[in-house]
Amino acid sequence: MNATAQLKQNVSDVQTASTSEYEQLKTFYDAKYKAGWFSMKGTPRPCFTPTLLSSISSYFSSVRQEMLASQGEKYDYLVLASDIDGVFNLGGDLELFSKLIAEQDADGLLRYAVSCIDVLYANMIHLNTDLTTIALVKGDALGGGFEAALSSNVLIAEKGTKLGLPEVLFNLFPGMGAYSLLSRKIGAARAEQMILSGKLYSAEELFEMGVVDELAEAGDGELAVYRYINKASKNQNSHQALRRVRDLCNPVSYDELLNITKIWVESALKLRPKDLRMMQRLVQRQSQRTQHTEAVTG
Repeated sequence: MNATAQLKQNVSDVQTASTSEYEQLKTFYDAKYKAGWFSMKGTPRPCFTPTLLSSISSYFSSVRQEMLASQGEKYDYLVLASDIDGVFNLGGDLELFSKLIAEQDADGLLRYAVSCIDVLYANMIHLNTDLTTIALVKGDALGGGFEAALSSNVLIAEKGTKLGLPEVLFNLFPGMGAYSLLSRKIGAARAEQMILSGKLYSAEELFEMGVVDELAEAGDGELAVYRYINKASKNQNSHQALRRVRDLCNPVSYDELLNITKIWVESALKLRPKDLRMMQRLVQRQSQRTQHTEAVTG
């Protein structure tokens, strides 16, 4: 089997893999490349539900234990992906937000926000191990979905996908890492411009800006991941050293993320009824999109 055929076989293995270990997460381990794949499937909408966040946290704990047991040898890569056609992740659980804001439940909002940054921070610091985290974006990544992709050490996106931060549409801001991560990639001024615009960007635009690291042809996302792994493995020492340098030169502390989420909670509690109505309209659009996707995919 030649190299290209082997890569395509690996892609097929990933696409057909299935596990019931996690309620809203599908995982697969590729022993040849020492790569763990975890694909999100939030329900009833493809957003960061509390159940999905708990599933990811449990998976990370399992990976840490396996790395400890193998003395850091089992995983070289963790790949964050989606198990929903056309959608990577649509962000925060807006229905839950609406309920907690209506009840003025600051503690509930903070608990949710902390569960988000716990997962994001772990992904960003590659679980405090020597592995590399990769995000594969094959569909829309909005709000917290975009933040999750940004938190990976490497962001690979297919051409034609849309990524953005629409929170300004309901008078809020993305409070789980967007400013911290974007400002370190493209500078504070451009990060603020992106956040305040509410605009959706194409993967191609973000690749030109330096936000997306690798651009894949539509439908070839998994293949692009394996090509990246092959390329990085040839100079693994260099890649790992540069990742450590990047961590050192552009640190994002947990306290920074936590303090930002506290500002996010304060801001969320100030939303007006018209802002909450806009949030509810977005929930309805997410639900309609999910129903359409399920109908198309059977």
